[in-house]
Amino acid sequence: MAHDHHHHHSHHATPHSGLDSQRRLFWAILLTGGFMVAEVVGVILSGSLALLADAGHMLTDTAALALAWFAARISRRPADEKRSFGYHRVQILAAFVNGLTLIAIVVWILIEAIRRLLSPVEVVGSTMLVIAGLGLVVNVVVFAILHFGDRENLNIRGAALHVLGDLLGSVAAIVAALVILATGWMPIDPLLSVLVALLILRSAWKLTRESGHILLEGAPEGVDPSTLRREIPERLEAVCNVHHVHVWSLTPGRHLVSLHAAIDEGADRQATLVAIRALLVERYGLSHATVQLESRHHCVDEPTAHREHRD
Repeated sequence: MAHDHHHHHSHHATPHSGLDSQRRLFWAILLTGGFMVAEVVGVILSGSLALLADAGHMLTDTAALALAWFAARISRRPADEKRSFGYHRVQILAAFVNGLTLIAIVVWILIEAIRRLLSPVEVVGSTMLVIAGLGLVVNVVVFAILHFGDRENLNIRGAALHVLGDLLGSVAAIVAALVILATGWMPIDPLLSVLVALLILRSAWKLTRESGHILLEGAPEGVDPSTLRREIPERLEAVCNVHHVHVWSLTPGRHLVSLHAAIDEGADRQATLVAIRALLVERYGLSHATVQLESRHHCVDEPTAHREHRD
């Protein structure tokens, strides 16, 4: 039985992009951590839940940004004997942890908001307005730093989501402060906190689900193994059957595939390998392909459903 193995790598991530992400995260940590101290003072002086939620969020943001920075740094390490794919998945793990942290923050804000609605607390609107205004400026700057980084990097996206939550929290605190100064209506503070928490929850769930899917080695969006089994033989005359197809992602920008392809006895094996590789990269964006060629006697006429079940 003749077998040919072929591995193809195409790297989207560059050392440059990793270093850029690291720098952006470092500046984000400095700005967020520095303002957090000022916000804690504002919470003590004003008694605002919206500010307290924002300060708590900024504390976790600083930790989340530090985790993201550490992950970006580690992920730049080259592959070794123990980790042949390198350390790229560290960033996905950091994104997953950050997503779970965001969900926990949302739960905490909702519980605290309910408590405040049942037992209203006096809030100093003027102090709240000043601190929230300064917080908005800082969060806009930090969000811009992260948002214009690597868009495909889940680690950066996770960090940016934390900061976006802060930005929305600052806006909510400003609105709440203005309402309190104008009307003295205290429930606006916890009510707006709930609104911001629900907005954060939607993004946090998406981040957690996406990073969790990658950690579980799920097939990337838009690439279906059954489609590969069907389309490769349809598009390449020398290939009569494709099976044992496995598709997964190392990171959102790096998709991998391994498969077995049965080909005609007289087919040019090298040319067929090149054709399969080109199809996988150009049509499906699969940057790393492991292809094993097999003889034509693997092309048995069995029901497709049975063959796919066996695989």
